[in-house]
Amino acid sequence: MRSALHAEWTKTRTVAGPLWLLLGTVAATVALSAGATSMVRCTADGCGGDTPKLTLTGVYLAQALVAVLAVLFISGEYSSGMIRTTLTAVPRRATVFAAKAVTLTGVVAVGGTVAVLGAVFAGRLILPDLGDRALSLSDGPTLRAVFGTVLYLILIGLLSLGVATAVRDSATGAGVVLGLLYIVPIVAQTIGDPDWRHVVEKIAPMSAGLAIQATTDLGGLPLSPWAGLGVTAGWAAAALLAGGLLLWKRDA
Repeated sequence: MRSALHAEWTKTRTVAGPLWLLLGTVAATVALSAGATSMVRCTADGCGGDTPKLTLTGVYLAQALVAVLAVLFISGEYSSGMIRTTLTAVPRRATVFAAKAVTLTGVVAVGGTVAVLGAVFAGRLILPDLGDRALSLSDGPTLRAVFGTVLYLILIGLLSLGVATAVRDSATGAGVVLGLLYIVPIVAQTIGDPDWRHVVEKIAPMSAGLAIQATTDLGGLPLSPWAGLGVTAGWAAAALLAGGLLLWKRDA
């Protein structure tokens, strides 16, 4: 396992794509969050709404970059034929897949943490009057929103890795993941029956998972914050299981 992890880390750090996608994730999260926060007009009584969630708005776009990064983690090897070399060097496919998942988790965790903390810091600069209250990491709900958002990005990465392993194509893998993230919530809004719309919101990986960012009006959420993140974890686990089984059964 150690040699497989070393190989995956070497691939990741010697190719420009992952670095640029991580930098894009950080830039998108901070810039869009700062832009959304700057539109708020505060009074002496506060800014109203869910300020921590507002400062994390950029994650809605940044997750797409994380998904692309994760898809390229394995689909790039299929397109270049390097997957055969990888599986020759490490014949145990479960070890290869686990090493990719662990490496991806570490990379996204670092990039996601920088992005999320950068967005919160930008929010504190833009809304200095609220800095010590609504955007303090010593505040339990804010800490949960920040830590949970990083976990959410990791789960999106793992979901994307599983899907990409199953389909073995970059465009198809990215299309499936982005469809799950962005199209399903749009479809949910077109459902006339409120009960069915509520069900779709509960099972969609993005609408359920990003409930972790909410710090106010929790009763109005489709699911509680941690339960919502659990739904996204379920999607990631299912995708990894499917991808791992197909990697094990199919020829390279």
